[in-house]
Amino acid sequence: MLNPDLVGRTFVGATSTTISSDSIAAFARALGEPETHLAPPTFAITISLEQSQSILVESGLDWSRVVHGDQRFLINKQLTAGMEIFCNSTIESARVVAGNEIVTVRSDLLNGGEVAVSSWSTLVFRA
Repeated sequence: MLNPDLVGRTFVGATSTTISSDSIAAFARALGEPETHLAPPTFAITISLEQSQSILVESGLDWSRVVHGDQRFLINKQLTAGMEIFCNSTIESARVVAGNEIVTVRSDLLNGGEVAVSSWSTLVFRA
């Protein structure tokens, strides 16, 4: 069970990720999209997923029991090759419904100190 004291806490990413043209091309190919120098809108998840998973596992939730509930993105600046990105993740909410824990994590991808992309992942941890 998620410690309720973690709701509202922001976990600041300690290391950066530099987006490569190869990673954008591989992601685009997986989606069946033409290769481009611009990252597809959902590319942000490739950066934020590791940090989100890490903080939720550290908080005691069993990642092997997760079901993806919802995902949304707010794009302020298109991600492109060569950008250096830091990821900060905040546990925005947690609740229990029918024994399942439903947790929403917001991840902010920062470039040059400004939020380029925010994404919200709602995850259901099955009972």
